[in-house]
Amino acid sequence: METDFSIQQVAEKTGLSIDTLRYYERIGLLEPVSRTTSGHRRYRQKDIDWIGLVIDLRETGMPLAQIRHFAMLRRQGKATASERLHILEQHQQALLQQMQKLEQHMSALQSKIEHKKAFLALSDEQQDEDNFIGHL
Repeated sequence: METDFSIQQVAEKTGLSIDTLRYYERIGLLEPVSRTTSGHRRYRQKDIDWIGLVIDLRETGMPLAQIRHFAMLRRQGKATASERLHILEQHQQALLQQMQKLEQHMSALQSKIEHKKAFLALSDEQQDEDNFIGHL
């Protein structure tokens, strides 16, 4: 028999709050989970695995609406596999573009840091306050 987990256990395993788990179910990121006769949610390992993917997608900056669309396609089965792949590839491309921009910003910042360090290494006589202010 497959082990099931309470919402508290899933919250502890995933690092999400109980409220977030309920919200994700309400907006369709998670399929409705089974419930006990007293109405308590019971999650299976496959639910936890899916939540892990949702967390990964969120941490890469994918909007909830896009994850919800991805989840809807996933529920439709194999027929939507190529569309889901396309969504992931588009998101990957967007991340690569963001990384390139960040690398450019890091390079510019590193150049400024090196310039300021060189300026601060000058003697007081060599430092010209106007020059320093102009390069901030």
